[in-house]
Amino acid sequence: MVDVGPKAATAREAVARAAVRMRPATLRLIAAGRAPKGDVIAAARLAGILAAKRTAELIPLCHPLALEAIDLDIALDRRAGCARLESRVRLVAKTGAEMEALVAVAVAALTLYDMCKAVDRAMVIDAIRLVRKTGGKSGTFTRPGERQ
Repeated sequence: MVDVGPKAATAREAVARAAVRMRPATLRLIAAGRAPKGDVIAAARLAGILAAKRTAELIPLCHPLALEAIDLDIALDRRAGCARLESRVRLVAKTGAEMEALVAVAVAALTLYDMCKAVDRAMVIDAIRLVRKTGGKSGTFTRPGERQ
């Protein structure tokens, strides 16, 4: 692990996004709450939040962090044929929360896939990326061309 001992604790935030592309019929099932395994949005949101809290157990050499807030939003975009996922992780620490934000959307997307695979095995998890991070020695990063 990287030695973060000498670093100052600062307020940090990381935002990550992903998309799950699917058939229109699958989107309609999710929106109506009629997926075979139940409430897809609630299950995916909970799975993503829980995964963010366990990132250090999943990613080698990742520091365990005391996260202060994790928001995970999932919006169905019928025009684009996908579910759009966004996580926002906040804390005061000596290291950033980029991995926690990325793990949150990745696991939420995988959960969405798992809950709907019986009706749509052709779903695609797409565009997992860090959108923005603030705090720390390196300051702010904003992905070019990404809406905030």
